[in-house]
Amino acid sequence: MIKNIVNYIFEIGVLKREKHNGFKMIGVDNLNSVAEHALRASQVGYILTTMENEKHGLNLSPEKVASILIFHDNGEARIGDLHKVASRYIDSSEAEKRAFSEQSKYLPEKMRNDILRYFDEFEGRNTKEGIIAKDADWLESAFSAKEHYDLGNELAMDWINNVEKALETDSAKEIITEMKNTRFTDWWTGLKKMLYKKLDGGYVEHGEK
Repeated sequence: MIKNIVNYIFEIGVLKREKHNGFKMIGVDNLNSVAEHALRASQVGYILTTMENEKHGLNLSPEKVASILIFHDNGEARIGDLHKVASRYIDSSEAEKRAFSEQSKYLPEKMRNDILRYFDEFEGRNTKEGIIAKDADWLESAFSAKEHYDLGNELAMDWINNVEKALETDSAKEIITEMKNTRFTDWWTGLKKMLYKKLDGGYVEHGEK
């Protein structure tokens, strides 16, 4: 049993090397990995769930939504990340479901059942947590698109517009509205400090730049 868990952990390491491929269609060379996408999406999911709980008096689990998102793309370790143009010709959802199911087949029963349920909730959006998780997945892609847009790739706006139309939760809609009016570098404004030594005596100067 422990050998199966070890193999599973090695397999999901492939996601560090598998690229999130959609943005290559607009000429982006330095693509994020699927693992990087899943990490930020899981944190977005935690944030969205907390916001939705506060807005609507819900008692949903942010930890569950984050878990759904950490696992949601694991099937891509076997089939790769298929962008939307490729999905026109290949049923990527069915292939990913099969890969996801097979790769978790030899995990302990409760663990396997939990992970498979997470996948079904994400893909089917048949629970509130699944809906929030899908919003977080899309929203992470929109944030990545905004980073490319701010760096001069105007074609990235297509991702943002499509995500904005698809979002279902009030919190995700609120976030994307604000995101569109925020440069991706705004977060560090005022944080950067200059530190240098004067050549004529070793005087150290501190100040914002």
